[in-house]
Amino acid sequence: MTKTIFITGASAGIGKATARLFAERGWNVIATMRKPENEKELNLLSNVTLLPLDVTNQEQIKETTEKALAMGDIDVVFNNAGYALFGVLEATTDEQIVAQMETNFFGVVRVTHAFITYFREKRAGLFITTGSSAGLMGFPVSSMYNASKWALEGWSESLSYELNEVGVYIKTIEPGLVATEIVDRSVIVSHPAYENLMDKYTALLAYDENTTTAEQIAEVVYGAATDGKETLRYVCGEDAKTLYAQRLANGDQAFIAGMKQMLEAN
Repeated sequence: MTKTIFITGASAGIGKATARLFAERGWNVIATMRKPENEKELNLLSNVTLLPLDVTNQEQIKETTEKALAMGDIDVVFNNAGYALFGVLEATTDEQIVAQMETNFFGVVRVTHAFITYFREKRAGLFITTGSSAGLMGFPVSSMYNASKWALEGWSESLSYELNEVGVYIKTIEPGLVATEIVDRSVIVSHPAYENLMDKYTALLAYDENTTTAEQIAEVVYGAATDGKETLRYVCGEDAKTLYAQRLANGDQAFIAGMKQMLEAN
């Protein structure tokens, strides 16, 4: 029986790569995005259905969820929609702070909430969320982005207990730096007092040949959807794996000291 995955934020990056991969491997894909009328690639695939969804619009979440469930069984919900707010807190407006949490955290919570009853009643289903290494470790000049991803970590771990009780599971993908359009679509704020720190950290984020691709992360999502394991977190990308291993081995303070040394050396 053909399985179906519901994906948010499928217009670019990890979401689009995941939609393509699952479609290629025979799944039915419900790919959602804010403006499906602008999509020029996924709409050409016979086993992909496009639906409109802005995860900050609660009424649209309800409507799109109902449309998706009316189409047939759904096996996996991949909460991927999100963006990054980079810059120092002093320069960040309240509107920017709220918007970051509305998309990256509350959007995930609300989409998940919309599907829980369906999964519980059939006692099967899997939620996968695009987290980040920034949800496992704090990085400079991205406090609200880190906050949104750390929130997902605690929420997912706590939620796993109640979902498991009714035969449903939740997993989080934890990529490091990924060569996607997210940086181009990020909101960046600046302040002259922190210019030096911003420049140094931005230089550390420069892509190189070892940067993980969206297609590689899509493979991790596929593995999480099909491995049959109850693994909660999938740390992926060599940069994320290396840094997180160091964090676990050496402790929080050593990690923070090491990050400061990297910035000073840059």
